[in-house]
Amino acid sequence: MKTDELFGPDIDRSESDSIKWKRYKEKDILPMWVADMDFQVAPEILEAIKQRVDHGVLGYGSDNPELRQLIVKHCQHHYDWAIEPEWIVFTPGVVKGLNLARAISVNKGRPADITALPVYPHLVRHAPILKMDNHQFYAKANGDSWSLDLQAMEKILNPEVGVMLLCNPHNPIGKVYSHKELEALAKLCKKYDLLICSDDIHCDLILNGKKHIPIASLNDDAAQRSITLMAPSKTFNVPGLDMAFAIIPNIKLRTQYSKLMDGLVGHVNILGMHAAQAAFQYGEPWRLKLIEYLKGNHDLIMHRINTMPGISMREAEATYLAWLDVSKLQLDNPQRYFETFGIGMSSGSEFGDNDYVRLNFGCQRPLLNEALNRIEQAVVARIDALSE
Repeated sequence: MKTDELFGPDIDRSESDSIKWKRYKEKDILPMWVADMDFQVAPEILEAIKQRVDHGVLGYGSDNPELRQLIVKHCQHHYDWAIEPEWIVFTPGVVKGLNLARAISVNKGRPADITALPVYPHLVRHAPILKMDNHQFYAKANGDSWSLDLQAMEKILNPEVGVMLLCNPHNPIGKVYSHKELEALAKLCKKYDLLICSDDIHCDLILNGKKHIPIASLNDDAAQRSITLMAPSKTFNVPGLDMAFAIIPNIKLRTQYSKLMDGLVGHVNILGMHAAQAAFQYGEPWRLKLIEYLKGNHDLIMHRINTMPGISMREAEATYLAWLDVSKLQLDNPQRYFETFGIGMSSGSEFGDNDYVRLNFGCQRPLLNEALNRIEQAVVARIDALSE
């Protein structure tokens, strides 16, 4: 099936139980905010779910050795990362994995974490629940790209900080970290004996041909201090199935993680396990076509946004999320302003920078074009108001 045939047809989600579409139900506001896509799931995944449901009994699931082997093969093929099946701990969602890593740090007597802003809010917002302090430093915008400011990171490190929360690829800036950048970060984490918890959920959504490098794949020290979190949810558009996995080479760390998980977060969704198996076994042709379609959407946004006055964006190397710089528009609440023109984006303040908004471009191109038209209307109106 051709790319446009897979991702072009309009799917009406307005009457479904979609959180994305319910926010603006009965309003003329296009939902371009939360990170799920408006594309139908790959047929092979749908069929696997249907077959499991047709069995008629949805009790607790057992371990899935075949899925473990598929993940091992996937990591070797896509990242040149040789992992063992027993390193994998199936987890009901990446966010839960982040909080389990935090809990491990707290239990070691180091009740603080550190992360680079702007970032996916869940790398920041749950620290107080675990009675943790969250330390933040800002990624640096360098021309057309971004980098981690490790000097700023080191300045705010103290003995209580026990875990570095990394987002790679980095949501919302779309940065894919290089081998050199990750090596420098791993060296700093070794110096201060930090656990590294890396949210790699967007690792199979790289748009510009770069290769994803898990920080745990760099060397043995990085591996032994790392919890790498991955999931099929973003790539294959199944976030509602609550299925992820942690890759933890260190057996002591893996045991701590597993014990905390058993006591705090429960079982992985059985349908999510079957969806993941189908995704890793049969989903690669669909994924490659998805990347092609998303790349087209991305290039359209880059062209349109960067020809508008007062707004700009840098290349998103990965994800289906555009990080739009609206600082020149001098808006107190950019997200609310754009809503008045019919575009519902994520507020940059949620990620740590109110001079931006985040646009989800995981949608059909006609919808994206309409959103860009509305953004242009909003921008022109604001520029006119500022010039009066």
